[in-house]
Amino acid sequence: MINYPKIIEELGNIKTIQNLEEVKKLSQDYYYFSPILASILQDKTADLVVIPTSEKEVLKVAQICVKYQIPITVRGAGTGNYGQCIPLNGGIVLDMTQMKKIHWIKSGVACVDAGIKMSVLERETKKQGWELRMIPSTYKIATLGGFIGGGSGGIGSINYGQLRDRGNLNKVRVITLEKEPKIIELKGDETQQINHAYGTNGIITQLEIPLAPTYNWIDIIVTFDDFITSVKFGQALADSDGIIKKLISIHAKPIASYFTALKSYLPKGENCALLTIAENSLYPLQELVNEYQGKITYQQDLSKENNINLIEFTWNHTTFHVRNIEPNITYLQTFFFTIDKVEEMYNYFGDEVMMHLEFLRVEGKAIPAGLQLVKFSTEERLNEIIKYHEKNGAFIANPHTYILEDGGRKKIDIEQLNFKKIVDPYGLMNQGKMKAWKNN
Repeated sequence: MINYPKIIEELGNIKTIQNLEEVKKLSQDYYYFSPILASILQDKTADLVVIPTSEKEVLKVAQICVKYQIPITVRGAGTGNYGQCIPLNGGIVLDMTQMKKIHWIKSGVACVDAGIKMSVLERETKKQGWELRMIPSTYKIATLGGFIGGGSGGIGSINYGQLRDRGNLNKVRVITLEKEPKIIELKGDETQQINHAYGTNGIITQLEIPLAPTYNWIDIIVTFDDFITSVKFGQALADSDGIIKKLISIHAKPIASYFTALKSYLPKGENCALLTIAENSLYPLQELVNEYQGKITYQQDLSKENNINLIEFTWNHTTFHVRNIEPNITYLQTFFFTIDKVEEMYNYFGDEVMMHLEFLRVEGKAIPAGLQLVKFSTEERLNEIIKYHEKNGAFIANPHTYILEDGGRKKIDIEQLNFKKIVDPYGLMNQGKMKAWKNN
């Protein structure tokens, strides 16, 4: 039995939270998007939340966790969807949100603490003509360290692929949980050892990331009578190298009906594309819209003050808006790779699996990826839907599991496992999330 009053005493001036309700709140994320995870994870909670403000304090927490063999789970803003930051075996949740220093921004690169909010960082980078290469739909509150540890891509992935693609992360500082914890630095390809590892093999404290040139972005809604036409438009836009874009999000009817804040711009029964396009590309975009018989119903300069940002209706914010009206809706994450595969699944499942697509680059090629909305009935039926996709050539990154390898990887990452053996030999980091470690 761990004596937490003694632990708090040893932590000294490092802030802790013991209130049961606050601890429970800081032990959760958006796992409830999945009815499967909701039943498994709803009662999981930490014993103590610790909120460091510096690497020195994180190092002290690591030393205490090793000394008393306390499980430790690192948390950013908790905006993930798979229970990545939910402690399965109690212990300490390490809340990194007060480690938020911007060390420097220069020559298209930023060096920051892991707990910096992405929106806060981007406000500063834009002052120098740069922005983040990709952001999640939760960018207003999401932390950069949390995005690297638990995310995979987002708005901007149409240009820069996924977080794990070479060149999207320059350098990280990590604190280990060895017998004598220390700070190590990973550069270039070495960063893959902690990239999208759910915080299972080291505490990220600082990151160095390359940036993208910023543009005067315009939010645009285009509606279409026919869904497949809207998908073909999305692919054509994705493949149009001369049109500068940041977001291509396609929604089959009736998804648009759930976007209550956009109802003035979304005629009932229409399919829609939510886009973010550079102002200097508006003319060729209009030509492309005309070619595919679309209709622009909304256009907003993002440099002006407004209450609507289309980012917040895309990626998994789409799921969020729909679930606010129909809580029985869940979702899938699917790589279709081709429009033909999208059409095949769209025709086969109908409204049981409502088609929501985000275009991104995978190995240099723009493809449609799905965040489809599923009318949940039973776990058995959900698994049938997943298996049908996989059997017929659509790759599912299963969002209904908290196990790292059972989600998107589908295989053990030997590099991450070997790194964990070195930096977390006692297996204290985010216990139960890495299958490779459990089977080791």
